[in-house]
Amino acid sequence: MAIAALSEQYRSRVIEEINALPNEYLPYALQLLRTFRESVALQPAEITFKQGWQEAQARQVRPVSELWDGIDAE
Repeated sequence: MAIAALSEQYRSRVIEEINALPNEYLPYALQLLRTFRESVALQPAEITFKQGWQEAQARQVRPVSELWDGIDAE
């Protein structure tokens, strides 16, 4: 199945689910969708670079040796 057709199929199914919600739950569904979209969408490189640069200037950094602390690879 083509990507565009698959995308449209999922979009239709999401809209069906939203339409099935009682009206009082729509604000919560909207917030859930926004939060999800913001958590998975990549920020433009310019924004992430600026944020990283500001953190570095504010000395909000950690040594590379600590970056993997607490992560157990199998």
